[in-house]
Amino acid sequence: MLTTATTLPRHPAVSLRPAAEAYDYEHFRSRLAEPALLADAVAVRVFRAPLLAVPVGGPRRGGYMSFDLLTHARATHVLLTEQTGFPDLRVRWSPYRDTCHTVEWGDSAPEWWENDAVFGRFYGYSEAAIAAFMQRHHKTPSSAVPEPCSPTAP
Repeated sequence: MLTTATTLPRHPAVSLRPAAEAYDYEHFRSRLAEPALLADAVAVRVFRAPLLAVPVGGPRRGGYMSFDLLTHARATHVLLTEQTGFPDLRVRWSPYRDTCHTVEWGDSAPEWWENDAVFGRFYGYSEAAIAAFMQRHHKTPSSAVPEPCSPTAP
């Protein structure tokens, strides 16, 4: 369990904090099939905004976080290498200005054409959370619009 801030000397804008400090902690806690995973989660704080990084385990096979700046993604990658539950860490650099860089861990995510239920199960969400998400976000090909960078899945 993380009890003090951990910072990179060259990137003081990125640090790790206790998971409960993350803005989206309750969001994940209420949606994960196994909320016990939060015991090994950490908040990744970029400047003043801490967002949750949830480790793999149980039904959760992978995870990711999105970043506008590649330097923040690389700093997060370094910090998460020291944490339990973040295997096969990798930075996915985006060559496009309108797409975020990501830090991913665990298994590779399902292919983009899979439906939201497949993604929800991959990221370890409960069946109730998946059903609620799908009911709110029913998309047709003509209405699908790319969303801005988001560190959270359903």
